Amino acid sequence: MVGGLFVAGVVGIVIWSQVGVMAAEPEPLAAVRADDRIVVTDDAAGIVMAPASGSTDVGLVFIPGAKVDPWAYAAKLSGVVADDGVTVVITKPWLNLAFFDLRPLDAFTGLAPDIDTWIVGGHSLGGVRSCMLAQDADALALFASYCASDLSGSGLPVLSIGGSEDGLSTPQKIAEARDLLPDSAQLEEIDGAAHSSFGDYGLQAGDGTPTISDDDMTAQLTALIGAFAASVAG
Repeated sequence: MVGGLFVAGVVGIVIWSQVGVMAAEPEPLAAVRADDRIVVTDDAAGIVMAPASGSTDVGLVFIPGAKVDPWAYAAKLSGVVADDGVTVVITKPWLNLAFFDLRPLDAFTGLAPDIDTWIVGGHSLGGVRSCMLAQDADALALFASYCASDLSGSGLPVLSIGGSEDGLSTPQKIAEARDLLPDSAQLEEIDGAAHSSFGDYGLQAGDGTPTISDDDMTAQLTALIGAFAASVAG
């Protein structure tokens, strides 16, 4: 009886994890694939976007939000690859949920073995998971997210990017979790950005209404991540 209930519970979780996954919008993704400045490699563990120039000193392991297609983040992160030479690994979480993915950070950094300096980060619940892996990285980047674990004494460089119109990881929630980050953490708020502005998967239930264009959002993310990566690289 107990075994049957356990199996039913597992099956239920698996089915739930596959329902309502927010798909990547096709046009932004097609633009990334057509960009000859970026080499895209699709691995079972993650999507690797590397500069075609081969010049890369820093990598970013990016963990998607819950039930969001990893490809939905490719366009928003493409600028930092093409313009700043950062290699980006977008993970493919088990069951589309980062909390169920127990793989260590090196399962993803191993997809770009020539890089020695790594930032770990993520969007929404993916950011919460990235906080749990941050001690194995050189820096942490949060995208519309905040930590549930205390990293205040870690000494890690931290970049936290929020949106003024975010209805889920609201500016208030990010501020309330500020004490879990080091005093040196850099907190930025993008005016007009909602929770869904950090990817290309359409509007999200419970979110605010974005007033920023996709191009402007990409440009601001590129500038912030690029400068942070340069500071981490030293």
